[in-house]
Amino acid sequence: METYKAFLILFLSFLRLSIAQKNQENIPLSLSFPITTTPLSQNSSLKSISLSSSKAMTKIPSLNYKSNFKYSMALIVTLPIGTPPQDQQMVLDTGSQLSWIQCNKKLSRKITPPTTFDPSLSSSFSVLPCNHPLCKPRIPDFTLPTSCDQKRLCHYSYFYADGTLAEGNLVREKITFSNSQTTPPLILGCATESRDAEGILGMNLGRFSFASQAKLQKFSYCVPSKQGKILPSGTFYLGQNPNSHMFQYINLLTFPQSQRMPNLDPLAYTIGMVGIKIGGKKLNIPERVFRPNAGGSGQTMIDSGTQYTFLVEEAYNKVRDEVVRLVGPKLKKGYVYGESLDMCFDAINSVQVGRSIGDMTLEFEKGVEILINKEKILDDVGGGVHCVGIGRSESLGMASNIIGNFHQQNLWVEFDLSNRRVGFGKGACK
Repeated sequence: METYKAFLILFLSFLRLSIAQKNQENIPLSLSFPITTTPLSQNSSLKSISLSSSKAMTKIPSLNYKSNFKYSMALIVTLPIGTPPQDQQMVLDTGSQLSWIQCNKKLSRKITPPTTFDPSLSSSFSVLPCNHPLCKPRIPDFTLPTSCDQKRLCHYSYFYADGTLAEGNLVREKITFSNSQTTPPLILGCATESRDAEGILGMNLGRFSFASQAKLQKFSYCVPSKQGKILPSGTFYLGQNPNSHMFQYINLLTFPQSQRMPNLDPLAYTIGMVGIKIGGKKLNIPERVFRPNAGGSGQTMIDSGTQYTFLVEEAYNKVRDEVVRLVGPKLKKGYVYGESLDMCFDAINSVQVGRSIGDMTLEFEKGVEILINKEKILDDVGGGVHCVGIGRSESLGMASNIIGNFHQQNLWVEFDLSNRRVGFGKGACK
């Protein structure tokens, strides 16, 4: 793949399956991993895959790791997969469930990408057979179509919104941090057909996400502010975060089975958004716009794997109307970046435009806010163009509000799974 597609679309119309019962055991896991960065394609949209149901996983010993990462557009964590470990680059993605890695197709070493995983070198690697319950579930899981391949192994395949096919075998493999610290075998995808350069570290609420399989009680990250061509450092924790005493928390919204309509993703981190302010002025957007309606449309989710923020039509139109009122004459007429962002300006006007728009605030329950400083209203998308980092969900074929990592800069974001809440805190990302 020429550049990593950080935005893969949710197949929300298939999300009718219920979330399986919670694991009976909650063993704390505390880690932190190195993360690097990757550029995004202009044609990238939104990513995410969801699964359902799993057997209870083995107890996992407490681990303790901490490293910094660099941030540009996507968060790339490097994990030591297998025995002995092979470093694999994976997008940290709170919007998807299945974790998958790029697997060696037995090509020449000169052809195979250096980050490709070679199963033949790992003593802990195994492929799920066709008779595994996950490969032939009692209730077909349309979010992860499985079948038997010619070798009688469990094969999966799915298409992303841009037409990209990702497929391979479902496998079990360990994450080996050291000789004394490893996870038990976890279920992963071993992709043999994908143009993507990196895999995915799925971290949503699904039973097959890494967070669920590793029985994490919490995890957190701090996305630093971009500083031109300089890539600043941030931090990713699995387990306890020493900065959590300063976080403000809001509860995750939960939905009974009766509310899980086709447009609702029950595995996402859904939070209660209540409004948007621009330049200190609260926009006239009803709170209902940020909540799922009878069909499931309108949920607001926090997603580390999506770059920009996307709003449903009613909310987006109010934001755009206010931007047009403030700086309309400077808009690039007819210009749309990545088929999603249409509030764009020539770079020469960007500083003045940002000052004219002013600070933007995303408002949530309990008075929790995400403040976007006027200096960070616009993102440099290249080609001498800067765009407001907000697009319409409709452009992605979505019916949800998604808060991407661009609007998580200068923040600690903690996912407290044991208490079903999300915490925010201003951070130095150390």
